[in-house]
Amino acid sequence: VQLVESGGGSVQAGGSLRLSCAASGYTYNRNCMAWFRQAPGKEREGVATIYSAGVTTYYADSVKGRFTISQDSAKKTLYLQMNSLKPEDTGVYYCAAAHVGYWPVKVEDYAYWGQGTQVTGS
Repeated sequence: VQLVESGGGSVQAGGSLRLSCAASGYTYNRNCMAWFRQAPGKEREGVATIYSAGVTTYYADSVKGRFTISQDSAKKTLYLQMNSLKPEDTGVYYCAAAHVGYWPVKVEDYAYWGQGTQVTGS
């Protein structure tokens, strides 16, 4: 299983970014996908999750109404649209895959991880 993130960068407060995560090596629709982030000196936290073939989504309270998780199953690609970015959204963003969908997500239950992409809001 391979997950490769892209789309990170630096953006001024109030700006937008879209992260992508290309997946390969497993049956995409039978798994749960999620975005996590890790700020400097802090633990990795769940940002959003999507499962049941994209029907079910959940978001952390801190991003609700600003971020949107989605997927293109044909392309096996996960997205995170981030609008109205804040400085506190800064961190390394990771996509991850698990076999069972639930919320809130736990780092230890996700077996597959991407390498991460840096997002900086200023």
